[in-house]
Amino acid sequence: MSHEPTVHLERDEHGVVTLILDDARRRNAMTPELGDALAARVRELVKDETVRAVVLTGAGGAFSGGGDLAMLERLRTVSAAEAESFMLDFYARYLSITSLSVPTIAALDGPAIGAGLCVAMACDLCVVDEDAKLALNFAKLGLHPGMGATYLAPLRAGAMRGAELLYSGRRFDGREAQRLGLALEAVPTSEVRGRAALLAREIASAAPLAIRGLHRTLGIDRAALARALAHEAREQALSYASADLGEGLRAATEKRAPRFTGR
Repeated sequence: MSHEPTVHLERDEHGVVTLILDDARRRNAMTPELGDALAARVRELVKDETVRAVVLTGAGGAFSGGGDLAMLERLRTVSAAEAESFMLDFYARYLSITSLSVPTIAALDGPAIGAGLCVAMACDLCVVDEDAKLALNFAKLGLHPGMGATYLAPLRAGAMRGAELLYSGRRFDGREAQRLGLALEAVPTSEVRGRAALLAREIASAAPLAIRGLHRTLGIDRAALARALAHEAREQALSYASADLGEGLRAATEKRAPRFTGR
């Protein structure tokens, strides 16, 4: 039986909405289809004044396993101009979460890799599984970072630590994410969604006009993010034509270390 990627929407009596990414058979990989589902849910909420806070999480024990490798392979076959345009549209699907006028809380009760972690960083607050596997592993694949990584990682972790995470592509856990400022709290897996819901209810209990105004004041610099996305799309389009990306994708499929040549 086929399982189409979807995003479930749950509401409670406090004005808290929970959005659940659900393509669990692929560990909620970042595909255009899942992005379309998220963007559609966001459009439902943008003008809904009854919403006080939004929690974003993933089904099946994962927030997101990162970019869909099959999609990356397809992008290696198109022109640089096509790839650049595709990537800008692709980013917009997932980063639509930043268009909400209320605070957003990412609840990571499982891995968040690459573009998946970027979407979590785009939320205002983050509660993470203390043992979660996290990485901004683009360079490990032979790919320039995208999904706002080059803006969001330095914003959350500071310029030098954000750069280190992007340059190395190394893995780290939820405890380190909290220490670095990528997460507000690191808690046991079973407590992640409950803690995120509690934070959302605390926000929802405050004056809604003040909270929406504060969200505008504290929110992401949309112009700065747009500049970063434009640059990332151009750089990723160049990466798709490289032999290094092909090697990185093969190595990921074969579960071995890549052998990059700089071509």
